[in-house]
Amino acid sequence: MIEIDIKKKLHGSNGDMDLNISLHIAQNEFLALSGKSGSGKTTFLRVLAGLEEATGKIVVDGTVWLDKNYSLAVQKREIGFVFQDSALFLNMSVEENLLFVKRDKVLVKELLEITELSSLAKRYPKTLSGGQQQRVNLCRAMMNKPKLLLMDEPFSALDPLMRLKLQNEILILHKRFNTTTIMVSHDLSEIYHLSSRMLVLESGTIIEDGKAQNILIQQEQKESISFDGEIVDIRKGKTSYFTVISIGQQLVEVEMSFKEIQLFQVRERVRVKSKAFSLIIEKK
Repeated sequence: MIEIDIKKKLHGSNGDMDLNISLHIAQNEFLALSGKSGSGKTTFLRVLAGLEEATGKIVVDGTVWLDKNYSLAVQKREIGFVFQDSALFLNMSVEENLLFVKRDKVLVKELLEITELSSLAKRYPKTLSGGQQQRVNLCRAMMNKPKLLLMDEPFSALDPLMRLKLQNEILILHKRFNTTTIMVSHDLSEIYHLSSRMLVLESGTIIEDGKAQNILIQQEQKESISFDGEIVDIRKGKTSYFTVISIGQQLVEVEMSFKEIQLFQVRERVRVKSKAFSLIIEKK
C-alpha cells in the first residue's frame, strides 16, 4: 500500500499553480496518469522518486519516504524509473548497463529473455534501435526489483509495432515481479491496454479517479477515441462478416459488410475508432 498526500508550488505555462495530490495506491496496481501538458504529471513522478522536493507525506508499505523535516534518499526508495529518452551508458554493453545496477547475472539473463534481448547482450547502445534501447532501459529499471516502477511516456518515440511489443513486455514484468506501476501517458490506447486504474490531472489536482475503462467510456461519449491494433481473423457469419482485431491484451470483434471486408486482410495493422459506442475500422 502506498499513501500519498503531497503539496508543491509549480510554475506552469499558464502561471503559478499548486500540485495537491492525496491518494492511496494498492500493491501491484497499474496506475495510468493522464492530463494536459503542464498539469503536473511528470513533477508528481519526480516527487515520488525523490528527485524534487515537496511537503506532505509519502508512505510505502509502512516505510516513510517523505514526512515533515524528513526525506528518504533517492537510492533508498526502491524505485525503477523509465524516462522518455534513453539514459544508458554508451561505453557499456547491454549486459554491463544492467550489471552496473546490480551484480546479478541470473536476473540479467531472465530480464533479457523476457524482452527478447539475449542476442544483443554484448552490443553497445549506439548500435541498437530506439525500441531496443528503451527495452534495455526497462530491464535496467527492474534490476533492483523495485516496489514502485515509474514511467514517463516511455513509448512516445516508438513506432506502433514496437509500442505494442514493449507494452506487452511491461505487463509481463509488472506481473512477474509484483511491482506497483505508475505510467504517464497521453495515449488512450496505451492506458486501455495496460492500466487497471486511471487518474486525470488538471492544474495539479486529480479531477478523475477510477477504472480506466469507465473513464474512457465517459470520454468516448464526448469525443472519438482510437486504438491501434492488428487483424487476427476474418470470418463469415450467417448474414454478415466479422473482423477480429487484437488491441493489446484485448480482442475486439467488428461486424462488417461483404463490401467492407474486401478492403482488409489478416495481419494488417488498422486503427479502430470508437464513437457513440460503435466501432469503425480504418487503414493506417
